[in-house]
Amino acid sequence: MPKSTPPEAESRRLQMADIARLAGVSTSTVSRALAGSKLISEETRTRVMELARSLKYNINIGAQNLRMKQNRTVGVVVPYDPATRQHLSDPFFLSMLGSLADALTEQGFDMLVSRVDASELDAAAAPFDTGRVIGIVLIGQWRHHDQLNQLAARHVPIVVWGAQLPQQLYCTVGGDNLAGGELAGAHLIAQGRQRIAFFGDINLPEIGQRHEGLCNALRKAGMAVDPQWLIPASFVPDGGRLAVEQLLASGVPFDAIFAGSDLMAMEAINALRQRGMDVPGRVAVVGYDDIPLSSYFHPPLTTVRQPMPEAGRALVASLLALADGQAAPSVRLPTQLIIRASTV
Repeated sequence: MPKSTPPEAESRRLQMADIARLAGVSTSTVSRALAGSKLISEETRTRVMELARSLKYNINIGAQNLRMKQNRTVGVVVPYDPATRQHLSDPFFLSMLGSLADALTEQGFDMLVSRVDASELDAAAAPFDTGRVIGIVLIGQWRHHDQLNQLAARHVPIVVWGAQLPQQLYCTVGGDNLAGGELAGAHLIAQGRQRIAFFGDINLPEIGQRHEGLCNALRKAGMAVDPQWLIPASFVPDGGRLAVEQLLASGVPFDAIFAGSDLMAMEAINALRQRGMDVPGRVAVVGYDDIPLSSYFHPPLTTVRQPMPEAGRALVASLLALADGQAAPSVRLPTQLIIRASTV
């Protein structure tokens, strides 16, 4: 008696037949194109891959290549906001890329770096769909949680550096932003600061959680959470300076700033100095990330440290597990307050 075809295999066979019909080729040609065969022309292969993506066909080339030990490359995608064009030379991105490169080298893998428009995060899967990489590490969620869920739903091996969110289907690795924000807020309050401004776009998941951590610290201290101290600063060149100018123009009194990144905090300190405002005498400033430059800045920057070496290893371990067909639960890494002269 012949063996029955499993429903999943039958579905894949029917999808492959649809692709073949639309592409005007045989199903065997589609199969070879999806497997990356050199017998298929680049033009045909590109047409087949585009149709496969449009039909949400699950092309798990990466996992197949990983098992066959043929592909030893991981894609690292750094999204950009078209409005701000945050450059790849941003110190946080450089630290993260260095951490990932070290972790991948330890495992014997190469790294393919690319950028995508942050409004089109589903495009991050392209290197995987074309078989160039076994999976994707994406640096940041931005505002398109739904697109990342769609990638996970079609079984693209993807791990995202970012915050854990409700109804999340994809794997994230990230620092404990809520705890980090609370550490920063509690420290400033302990230093006697009562009017703490926050710089950052809280519509970004990680930044939003850092701000919520600050609000938690204020509530625990019996202090009011006042929206007038929230400055929606963006990660643009001179973002910290622009935020200081906006805060000063508002006329709202302040004695501390908690910035969403170290670079933004440093720009804010420079802007305050230019206006004769002493740091930390008149205004205490806390950053976030603990990039290497923060300890050499003047004054050295108090900041919340994200564990970069551990981050790279955790991202790579989760991605390799997913690419090999295993489960990879989300990981939240501890953050640590590093106290330096910008607040004391």
